[in-house]
Amino acid sequence: MSSLALVIIFIIATLAGYKVIKEVPSLLHTPLMSGMNALSGVTVLGALVAAAYALTSGSKLVGLVAIVLATINLVGGFLVTDRMLKMFKVH
Repeated sequence: MSSLALVIIFIIATLAGYKVIKEVPSLLHTPLMSGMNALSGVTVLGALVAAAYALTSGSKLVGLVAIVLATINLVGGFLVTDRMLKMFKVH
């Protein structure tokens, strides 16, 4: 895969993710976060595959950035879900 193809994949994934999140009403965003963590895991896998097929150093760097951002999204999703669930605990 060329570096241009990897950049195009990255841009399409970014736009698709933004579109999906934008369409979710804000009242449903937090309850749906736990279910979206699975999708974030798939995003990490996609970033790993894109980085694995990278041929140039620039492409590998973009792949690394994608992996880091997807991992931050995944961990953040679990933290938000955990915080949300703690609000409903009875002490």
